Amino acid sequence: MLSLDRISSFVRSFIKDDEGKIGDIYNDAIKRGVPVIKPETREFLKTQLLIHKPMRILEVGTAVGYSSLFMSQFLSDDATIDTIELSEERVIEARGNIEALGKEDTITVHQGDAALVLKELKTDAYDFAFVDAAKGQYIYYYPEIMRLVKSGGVIISDNVLQEGEVLESHFLVEKRNRTIHDRMREYLYTITHDERVDTAVLSIGDGVAVSVKR
Repeated sequence: MLSLDRISSFVRSFIKDDEGKIGDIYNDAIKRGVPVIKPETREFLKTQLLIHKPMRILEVGTAVGYSSLFMSQFLSDDATIDTIELSEERVIEARGNIEALGKEDTITVHQGDAALVLKELKTDAYDFAFVDAAKGQYIYYYPEIMRLVKSGGVIISDNVLQEGEVLESHFLVEKRNRTIHDRMREYLYTITHDERVDTAVLSIGDGVAVSVKR
């Protein structure tokens, strides 16, 4: 049987690299160990944007702004993205990258703890959400994200398989990772059993959950 690593490598061989400034941002992030979405996740996200054509996007987890900038390429001219980042240093870098690509009218970066920033945003304001932040916090973001995303909206949660660790028993996981492991398992159970959404968990990248709000 082929290993998942070989399958992932094969799939990635068909994915085109980003070009120009956005490619530079991605490569620099990889070089510095800044978390950015995996290529196969990026391509899946692109197809979802092209299918659903959202006008208002919420992103939790800006990092250096790469994913927001990537998404902005597949939106209509009047669509907007609100993205949230805790690190002040990364917010400054993300805003610089956004301005360098002339996307400051499309993308707004909110600096602060997402658990608090989410509470300040307007109910039913978004038709698409991308969650790619601290994995141990997804379960706490979920109630607010559900409030913010309108009926028929899509919520995409990245890195839900934790490089396979979420499959393991609680006691087989290193102690320092057990809290994140347990919270992610709780999150997966919640989004697959919440009758307000229909969810598919996919083994794309490091695991992607796609939830559609009824």
